[in-house]
Formats: sequence, C-alpha cells, structure tokens
Amino acid sequence: MTGDPAVPQAITADPPVSALRPLLSQQWLDLTFLHWPAAPRDVAPLLPPGTVPDTLGADTYVGLVAFRIHRIGWFRLPGIPYFGSFPETNVRLYAVDARGRRGVVFRSLDASRLVPVLVARGLFRLPYLWSRMAVRKEADIIAYTGRRRWPGPRGARCDLTVRVGERIEEPTALEHFLTARWGMHSAFFGRPAFLPNAHPRWPLYRAELLHLREDVVRAAGLPEPVGAPVSVLYSPGVAVRFSRPWGRRPAGPP
Repeated sequence: MTGDPAVPQAITADPPVSALRPLLSQQWLDLTFLHWPAAPRDVAPLLPPGTVPDTLGADTYVGLVAFRIHRIGWFRLPGIPYFGSFPETNVRLYAVDARGRRGVVFRSLDASRLVPVLVARGLFRLPYLWSRMAVRKEADIIAYTGRRRWPGPRGARCDLTVRVGERIEEPTALEHFLTARWGMHSAFFGRPAFLPNAHPRWPLYRAELLHLREDVVRAAGLPEPVGAPVSVLYSPGVAVRFSRPWGRRPAGPP
C-alpha cells in the first residue's frame, strides 16, 4: 500500500457501528477457532491492496474457523432455510487499512451448498469453494469434516474435532484480537473494499483440540502450520448483520 497505515482502531468486544439497515443477515453457529502465529512478511503478499498485516506484538495470525451458517437473508427479508444454511470452513488472515480499520481477509471459504458458492464467486469475487461437509455434535464434543469438490485442489480436506471447555468470562488480549473483528477486507474489481458487520458480544469457551487433519491452509497459499495451534476457542454462535461495503468513500459502494 502507499504510505503508512493509520493507527489501528481499538479492539473492542462490541461492534463500533451497528448495522441499522443491513444488507445481509445470517447466524453463525457452533464455531471453532484455531490459530497459529505467522510472520507478517509471509502473509503481506497475500493481502488485498491497501492493507497490511494486523499484528499483536511481532506476530500476525493464520486462522482456521469451522462453523455452520444458518438462514442467510437479504436486507430485512427472512433467511433462506435450505440454500441459506450450510457448514463452512474458512482460512483467514488479519489486516488493517489506511483508515485504521481492522478486519479479516479470507484466503478460502469452503461451503457445502453449490448455489451460494456460485453466487459468492460470481457476484462478489469471494474465494468460495464447493465441498462435501458435515458438522456433528454430541455432548461437549463437536466434529467437522470437509472434502473439497470444486474448483480445487480437489480432495483438500479439513477434519477437526474439539471438546468444549469452560466459559471465558474475560478474554485475553489475544482472544480479543482474534475474534473481535468488525469487517472484512477484500478487493472488488481491483479496488479495495471493506464490508462491515455487527453482532452481539461473542460468547466464548476454551476448547481442547482432539483431532486435526487438514491441508486447506497450505492450499490457501500459506505455509503449513507448525505445531499445535496457540489458541483453540469455541462459540455457540451469534446473529450477524452486514452493512453496505465501503470503498474509497465511507458511504459508497466499492
């Protein structure tokens, strides 16, 4: 990006702006967050124009997040029950732009419904991929499975199982950094774009990683994670609303 970024906005547990006139609404349910530290120089080339790695101390982070999307809805319309509900697993990075807006950057988003994948890829240029996926929960154990179908690499997988632990009353600085994200950075036809979101404060639980077999991080163009993740979190979920995307003018579309 040109010049230095602004001072990053403060990390807050509550959204800085509410989505009073939502563009899109949905629920995120049964989320598991895995994170590994990464060197900013390794992820910087993978970020959209106009952003740089967001860091905590000397590190930025690579996230692997598995969950269920439930009832996607446009504007104030009711959510769609079938095509709007499906498992998803994404690989994400953390970035800040020249206005100091902190957000996530998605390197891949595996989803089990082909129609939403085609819409997201065709209209919004998001890196969605069609996969065979399932989420199973029994007592305090939750398991996610996924095999990529299209566009590839075919067979890329993410099999993940955790045991949910105690409720987190006061998240650490790292846990806030990894979860309190109120927007997404991307590029839309070559122009920087920022899509804000709002939702209630995360209900977070610590979790124990029981099993992980994945190659979706490497398939997303990142180095294969080394060692155990430094953070394993679970949340039963939140209801989310997205506002209109911001481009170079705060009130306008990209």
